[in-house]
Amino acid sequence: MVPFSFAGHDLLALGNGALFWPARRALLVADLHFEKASWFARAGQMLPPYDSLATLADLAAVVAATDAREMWCLGDSFHDDAGCDRLPAEAQARLRALTTATAWTWITGNHDAGSGAGLVDRCGGTVMPEAVVDGLVLRHEAAPDELRPELSGHFHPKLRVRVRGRSVARRCFVATPTKLILPAFGALTGGLDADHPEIVRAVGPGAEALVPVADRMLRFRLAA
Repeated sequence: MVPFSFAGHDLLALGNGALFWPARRALLVADLHFEKASWFARAGQMLPPYDSLATLADLAAVVAATDAREMWCLGDSFHDDAGCDRLPAEAQARLRALTTATAWTWITGNHDAGSGAGLVDRCGGTVMPEAVVDGLVLRHEAAPDELRPELSGHFHPKLRVRVRGRSVARRCFVATPTKLILPAFGALTGGLDADHPEIVRAVGPGAEALVPVADRMLRFRLAA
């Protein structure tokens, strides 16, 4: 975990894309996309049906490593509104264990926006469209006109660099003084280049890609 500061708060960034907030003992993740493989399978594209279990195993490990007491999922936690219902029994049991052990909040995203009103049981937790916590706005997609400090997901940012003649992509955070976009945490998620025009539009000028590596943070200035 690599320490850094955002909007006056001390945070810890993890290489798997999670963010830990020590003052609150809160863990933040974005874009879990549970049951993405089964969604594709229904459309005829067969993928190994283990993405939800893999994501849950990673979540359980990071909750244990940080001893988190709060969990904030910043949208697109399920790949579609019916994703929660398609979770296999083992995955549901693991998720219920996690939501019972922590104060768990689901922020809705564009993939699971309809589930807040229509889904009574998401294996525990509280559902809301966005939240303000200790002065930080938590939502799924960055709002370009938001002036308050904001944490979000949605874009699945990745940094692509050339190393010894090869293109290497790593999940990354994208930061300005008032905006911080988390990478996707889910096991079956793609990514958007950190300097993509849509990301630059969302955060404004002066953005950096942040890549936590071992005990240091690598910072890469993004072109406007």
